[in-house]
Amino acid sequence: MPSGNNVVEHLGRVDAITNNDIRVVITSQSACESCHARGACLASESKEKFIVVTIPNHNFIVGEPVKVLLKESLGFRALFLGYVLPLLVVLTTLFTLSAAGMSEKDAGLLSLAVLAPYYLGLYIFRKKIARKFEFGIEKIS
Repeated sequence: MPSGNNVVEHLGRVDAITNNDIRVVITSQSACESCHARGACLASESKEKFIVVTIPNHNFIVGEPVKVLLKESLGFRALFLGYVLPLLVVLTTLFTLSAAGMSEKDAGLLSLAVLAPYYLGLYIFRKKIARKFEFGIEKIS
């Protein structure tokens, strides 16, 4: 279980329990939650996310409020895989194709098309990648 100062915490609620797996629902709020004009604005949103944490010999109950914990370094890894690396792939492809003499339009389209196999690869290896991300949960006291 992640612990220490370099941990990202989110509040959640135990949604379901099966054997050693605890499914926690986290409601992520948009930045608009603190805005006084959010009632008149259509931009505010909230979205539920589900996280499954495997904990043997636990004593959690359904509906219980909990804190979901993740090492900050793993958050940066997710950011890198989801945003930074694809950006680098697109830019590298764009500059390479442009330097090779391809038209800007074609180089741009092919650079964007390169994202399809990249994200397909992430999807194919999602279970292997998910094993690297270790979530923990704590009771809220």
